[in-house]
Amino acid sequence: MVEIKLEPSLSSCIETVAKREYERVLSILLKGGREDRQLEEELELLRLFLESADFGRLRSLSEDLLLDGRRVEFILKSTESPPGYAIAP
Repeated sequence: MVEIKLEPSLSSCIETVAKREYERVLSILLKGGREDRQLEEELELLRLFLESADFGRLRSLSEDLLLDGRRVEFILKSTESPPGYAIAP
């Protein structure tokens, strides 16, 4: 099972943070020149999340907490059922 932690801020919403992490993992895989099953699974999890998440809803959930000065962390976990990930509370 793959688990990815994403932490949005007032300057970077959850969608931006997820895109940056996707690009980071992709860059590592392309530069590595070898197969890395863990990174490939992370990339797939991030791709599924970016393609199917309701970012408007996720932004509204996290913005209120961030404006109150609280820390927000989204934890993506791979699952067998669609959409292929779950967000831990």
